[in-house]
Amino acid sequence: MTLATGFIGLGAMGRGMARNLHEAGLLRGLWNRTASVAQELAAELGVSAADSPSALAAGCNIVVLCVSADSDVLEIVGAMLPGLRRGAIVIDCSTVSADTARTAAERLATIGAEFLDAPVSGGVEGARDGTLAIMVGGATEAFERAQPVFAAMGRTVTHMGPTGAGQAAKATNQIMCAGIIQAVGEAMAFAKAEGLPLEKLIDTLGKGAGSSWYFVNRAPNMVRGSYPAGFRVHLHQKDLRICRDMAARHGVELSVVEATLEHYRQLVERGHGDEDISTIFRLKDALFAQDAPADEVSRRR
Repeated sequence: MTLATGFIGLGAMGRGMARNLHEAGLLRGLWNRTASVAQELAAELGVSAADSPSALAAGCNIVVLCVSADSDVLEIVGAMLPGLRRGAIVIDCSTVSADTARTAAERLATIGAEFLDAPVSGGVEGARDGTLAIMVGGATEAFERAQPVFAAMGRTVTHMGPTGAGQAAKATNQIMCAGIIQAVGEAMAFAKAEGLPLEKLIDTLGKGAGSSWYFVNRAPNMVRGSYPAGFRVHLHQKDLRICRDMAARHGVELSVVEATLEHYRQLVERGHGDEDISTIFRLKDALFAQDAPADEVSRRR
């Protein structure tokens, strides 16, 4: 069966994912809340820009979503229902709660459509290069039918279990990311305070046991003092609130989650919510600046 795929949500991640689906010959059309964004990319790729989610769904047997919030996912699923065919598959690559994934699946099941919660990891680079890690929850048969779509967007695609399992796996990833970016920020602030050559340090430690994707790809932001949006603070903040709620159901409070949420609160209040999460370095660097001599503080600023 030919897979005519639609894509909804053309943000920093979605644009790259849609382009890779087009390169694979799978993309039929686009929809975005800001219509001009969909129209511009549709013109570039030679596909259609639909007037509504329902209209897009009517011409596709698979629709991929990549949006920001739980409410967006449920709103768009509801808007697609009139146009979706029986047997269609909705793949949600957003990061939302497992409960939202189950609710979306239940609504689609009323018309005989399938839902796969398939959050992604790998940043804008992975979305651009088609190398995302994709964690999938949902029916095995739907997962197998959607393999060409997943292969176009990601390098590692894993079926984690029933609906909601993909989102639980992504929550695990987001907790790890919080701990890693905290550690990288502190380590780089320490290295700066020690007067080390930071570019050489990144090159050397990037090949050592303490390295990580975030260190190699985001520590350079800290050296430059520039934090272009890769994974925005306010989006990770939203994800960690989901993690907090999930942990609370087990009667547990996770220290890494709580500490990072507090740091993100401070960053958002200071106007850094749309910067990449590597901007946490601002707070770590300030710790060392507090005890530095006046001339050193002036130099740091």
